[in-house]
Parts: sequence; structure tokens; C-alpha cells
Amino acid sequence: MVRPEDRPEWRISDTPVPYDEALAAMEARVADIRAGHAGELIWLLEHPPLYTAGTSAKDHDLVQPGRFPVHVAGRGGQYTYHGPGQRVAYVMLDLRRRRQDVRRFVSDLEEWTIRSLARFGVTAERRAGRVGVWVARPDKPPLFDGSPREDKIAAIGVRIRHWVSFHGISINVEPDLGHYDGIVPCGIAGHGVTSLVDLGLPVTLADLDVALAETFDEVFAEVRPSAAA
Repeated sequence: MVRPEDRPEWRISDTPVPYDEALAAMEARVADIRAGHAGELIWLLEHPPLYTAGTSAKDHDLVQPGRFPVHVAGRGGQYTYHGPGQRVAYVMLDLRRRRQDVRRFVSDLEEWTIRSLARFGVTAERRAGRVGVWVARPDKPPLFDGSPREDKIAAIGVRIRHWVSFHGISINVEPDLGHYDGIVPCGIAGHGVTSLVDLGLPVTLADLDVALAETFDEVFAEVRPSAAA
């Protein structure tokens, strides 16, 4: 059982948040968590249409440079898209009180996403060598080599500073999937992207927010009391 005082603060922004504003807010909160001046935070939001470049981004994967603003994110990963209809969850957790294991943390973010999507009957899965969460598409033609088509429904990109996490996950609810044409998402060619609505599910951002809240403790239940507790 997770004690109420060990649960992160949950914040939901009702209107799209400019990327630079969100990044500055995360930086400040992470510093406060590190210093013991603030608690953990899960921040659910949308961004206006934009591309972000992670630390491994390659110039040639930005196919249409002038289409949307491009922001250097400072997180791991390559190029990704954010925009209305996509739920971004910025996850600011103190891993000193949880597990000081970056790979496990990324795996936990994937598991959290998978369990949340399962609430809507979606079978989402990990794939070796491809960070993120994927959905099989037997309804679409296979790839040129005959392998089954899979579409990405959620991206993951994190940064850890002094064992405090920030950035997080983005799950496609009903974004304009055509906006992904301006990049090679996460540097992975061949496979496509999808969303809950694209899969035929009339899910809203609010529906997904409920699923994320309900499944969070299932994955991130282990918390050590803080020194002040």
C-alpha cells in the first residue's frame, strides 16, 4: 500500500503549454526536488505543434525543417512530434527514494503506458531495440521484407539529473498523424505511428488521464520514506 504522502502531486494543464515554458518549469521543479524543497510531480499536458530533438537526433531525420518549430530537448532519444491530441506526461520522480536504475525506470515507464492502454482493450508491446510502445497492425500491408507492420503509439524520452527524473512519455490519443511526416520519428523508418482514435477507439484525453492515475501505483509502488517522514 502506497501512503498518500508518498504519492506525487498530479497536475493537469487544460490548454497547450509552450515547450520552452514547460522545460523551464521542469528544470525548476527538478532542482527543488533535489534540494528537498518540493515533492515529486506528474504533469499531464499538451503542446502546440512542434518537433523536439533528443540527444541522439540526426539532422537527416528532420525531413521538413520549416514545418514546425524545433526545440532541443536535452532528453534521450531522437526526433519526436508533440501537438494537440497527444497526452504528454512529464514525470519528475526522486529515484533516490525509488530505484536508482535508469534502465528499470525506462522499463517502468513503458509498463505504465502498456497497462494504461490495456484499459481500453489495446494490446501494446515493447520491441527489442526500439524504445517506446508499439501496436501490431495486421490490418495493414506488411513491410517490404514481409515482416508484420507495427505502429508506434507512445514515445519515451527521459533525462536523469542527480537521480531526479524529468521529461517522460507521450501517448497519441487523437493528434494529427500527418504531422509526423516532417520527421523520421525516433529515427525508426518503415514502421508508422498510430493513436487510440486511429485504432477506432473513441478515447479522450480525460479518459486516458484516469487510466494513467489508476495504473501508476501498480508500477511505481515501491517508495522509501523520506528522511523528513
